[in-house]
Amino acid sequence: MTPEQHRQNAEKSFALAAALFPNEKWIHIETNIWAAKSRLAAKFREPDKWEREISQARILTSRGSVAYFLPEGENCEKPNKRYPDMVLDGTILEIKTVCGAIKTLGLEFKRGYKQGQSLLLANLPDNFPPQGHSVFIHLISDLNIETVKAKIAGELKNRMDEGSFICFFEQLRKLHSWTYRELRAIIRKR
Repeated sequence: MTPEQHRQNAEKSFALAAALFPNEKWIHIETNIWAAKSRLAAKFREPDKWEREISQARILTSRGSVAYFLPEGENCEKPNKRYPDMVLDGTILEIKTVCGAIKTLGLEFKRGYKQGQSLLLANLPDNFPPQGHSVFIHLISDLNIETVKAKIAGELKNRMDEGSFICFFEQLRKLHSWTYRELRAIIRKR
């Protein structure tokens, strides 16, 4: 990633986070990671969850991405809603950790997908350009890349949203990313 791309990602991330939550104050946590002030309550209330989320964000930000952790549902205008975890490089992103079988992967992807979609529908100002929403899965399983791609492609079969599926394969220590469009193309080829 070039310095110019990094600067643009930082600007897009802040712009989207501020548009979604205009009354929020953003606190710098560490290099390339910011958090809504109200989200920091989780750091003390649920320290294990916070550490897991930060470690997952580091997987992405260590490659130059810029992350803004969003407020949690109970700190939002609509406290019973579950919102996605962050904005990453100007795109809404939900983070999930998956241990286990392919069925679990599919269920967690669907949950993350719906959370991202719900924030777009509920909070994006009318004057803000249309956005996609993405899902990041930290996969702690021995599922192979092709099986994972096929499963997620199947979950996207009748969905037309823009965004990406990002997966960190813990067993391989590799990060892969595919746009939803690329994954839907797999289904059309069959």
